[in-house]
Amino acid sequence: MTAIAVLMAALAVQAAPAPTPKVEIVSVTGCLRENPPNTWTLVSATDPVPSSANAPQPTEIPTTPPAGKNEYRLIGVFEFNMPAHKDQTVVIKGLFIKATPTSRINVTSVTPATPSCAPAAAR
Repeated sequence: MTAIAVLMAALAVQAAPAPTPKVEIVSVTGCLRENPPNTWTLVSATDPVPSSANAPQPTEIPTTPPAGKNEYRLIGVFEFNMPAHKDQTVVIKGLFIKATPTSRINVTSVTPATPSCAPAAAR
């Protein structure tokens, strides 16, 4: 190969776009909190599990609040009536965005689970 061919091949490799990381749809369950106003988080939440964007099946809705250890910032919530579920246990489905210090979930569904939260859910 000529020097020009080697240089062109090297430039082509550098110009190739990096693969876009896949955003996974997950389901998590936890206590819905608002703090500060209009900022919604899920506390005492379960680990994310792969899911579909649809609302959960009745068998996926817990009858007692789980005491998870995770916290997620919820985004894309304006089309959901979040105040109606404040301080309750809910099942959230959406696109999982892993981040530090707090991962986010772009919400696709909100389903009430229980009218209370786990005792471990800090206020």
